[in-house]
Amino acid sequence: MNDLVDLPHISSVVAGKPARSDRQTVVIDPASGSATARLICADQSIVDAAVSAASEAFESWKEVAPAQRARHLMRFRDIVERDKTRLAHAIVREHGKPLSDAYGSIQRGLEVVEFAMGAPHLLKGENSDHVATGIATRSSRRPLGVCVGITPFNYPAMIPMWMFPLALVCGNTFVLKPSEKTPSAVNMIAEMLGEAGLPDGVFNVVHGGRDVAEALVTNPDVAAVSFVGSSAVARSVYETASRHGKRVQALGGAKNHAIVMPDADMPTTVDAILNGAFNSAGQRCMAISVVVAVGEAYDKLMPALVDAASRLKVSAGTQADCFVPPVNSLEQYKKILRLIETGVQEGAALRLDGRPSNASNKDGFLIGPVIFDNVTPSMTIYKEEIFGPVLAVMRVETLNGAIKLSNEHMLGNGAVLFTSSGKAAHQFERDIHCGMPGVNVPVPSPVAYYSFGGSKKSIFGDLAVHGADGVNFYTRRQVLTTRWP
Repeated sequence: MNDLVDLPHISSVVAGKPARSDRQTVVIDPASGSATARLICADQSIVDAAVSAASEAFESWKEVAPAQRARHLMRFRDIVERDKTRLAHAIVREHGKPLSDAYGSIQRGLEVVEFAMGAPHLLKGENSDHVATGIATRSSRRPLGVCVGITPFNYPAMIPMWMFPLALVCGNTFVLKPSEKTPSAVNMIAEMLGEAGLPDGVFNVVHGGRDVAEALVTNPDVAAVSFVGSSAVARSVYETASRHGKRVQALGGAKNHAIVMPDADMPTTVDAILNGAFNSAGQRCMAISVVVAVGEAYDKLMPALVDAASRLKVSAGTQADCFVPPVNSLEQYKKILRLIETGVQEGAALRLDGRPSNASNKDGFLIGPVIFDNVTPSMTIYKEEIFGPVLAVMRVETLNGAIKLSNEHMLGNGAVLFTSSGKAAHQFERDIHCGMPGVNVPVPSPVAYYSFGGSKKSIFGDLAVHGADGVNFYTRRQVLTTRWP
């Protein structure tokens, strides 16, 4: 490990200035297992200062016209485009994902920024001129105040951009707590927003772990909390924040099923499953983690899938043509290996074993594609979100059986169907119980002007992120009735 004294440090950002404490940890490069930076974690005084700065900034920011707020985001978008190479490399260094995936995630985040730039239209109210004699009624949207975002390690720039652009253009101020495993991207975002002319205090960053998140969620001056992470933590954040009077959207985990019909185009389906299951080492909330082969589809699919997966390049994300990068942390690495061994012990058939031959981690936290067959609903590898390059294959005889299997799982983020039958696709769309289904696509993530969110225990709260739900979440509706003599 590098000498910690010589490592660069990353600090919280409060009202445009670094905020430092005596608390620190290290940021690890997943490709090497070595420390790359010192992270200066926020203490209670820094959390309070960030919320206070955001509260103070809110008083003037809420009076800025929506079109002017949007212009700040226009400038921010241009700065991100200019500096996206630097931002993408920072993501790869701390997350480990392939550079192409880092660039793609930045683009998806910018699509939300571009959607938010339509604030003058998005914030329009309604008007009824003559609801009764001499009486008119109109509605408007008002900002909430200080909003908090708590984001995971897997998309260090994109997921924050699901949140703060809409929060800001709606007239709110923002305090962001990113994962302590991938902190650099949000500091770069804060720097870019400052260059775009955003007033100090409108956007703040606090670094740290669970204690920092809890301090934000319970702060009496925070009006709303947005969270993305595991379902267990999402539920805890939702319950705690709600108990403290906050508006909450908390997106949790996933166990996304891919249903393969016998009439599916198998070469295309295999490529899609590889992309959905193993790209970015399966560390995506829309990753395919279960394949359900219907009837004769199994014999057509399984040999080709195992063969193609065995040939995927497993390497550091900086290497050309990397498909399966390292998982993000030693903690996650050990968890995935433990769950793979549990799958073997519980009787699943290991058709492809991508586990490393030794656990020295000298080449980082690399795990190659793992494919289990003969998986049953009672197995741990089926019930739990693994969040790694592990795919469970199951077999059923009918589409009804496949849909029933997916619907009975407690998580409901996404599900996909591979078929050439319009009839099957219509039945799937009608009967599947998840927030984001797809047909013949590997990752059915909605575009920015639709909302992203699951169902069942994949979401806590009534509103998803970005799109119309995002606007509704970050505003309160006000209906005015007037009568003039």
